[in-house]
Amino acid sequence: MHNRVGEIRRLIRTLRISMLEAEAVVREQINRDEDCSFVAGDILKMRAVMAGLVRERVTLGDNALILVDRSRTPRRAFAGLPMVIRSASANSLA
Repeated sequence: MHNRVGEIRRLIRTLRISMLEAEAVVREQINRDEDCSFVAGDILKMRAVMAGLVRERVTLGDNALILVDRSRTPRRAFAGLPMVIRSASANSLA
């Protein structure tokens, strides 16, 4: 059983790194105004696999945190605070 828990933990760690890389690709595609539906669909599939692995891991009694080495994944730049632009209503113009 301990071997299966270790294997699940390795799979989750690897899958999470793949998901972070795919999310970075989606962000780049959005910034270039490209279609990102294919990669986004892959991320959804990865999330479904991840949920199954987590369920199995918890069933086996492993509740410890799984740390992911973020040094391999590019960090997203801070986008800043959102700017709110309010349009003038028709009543205020009259």
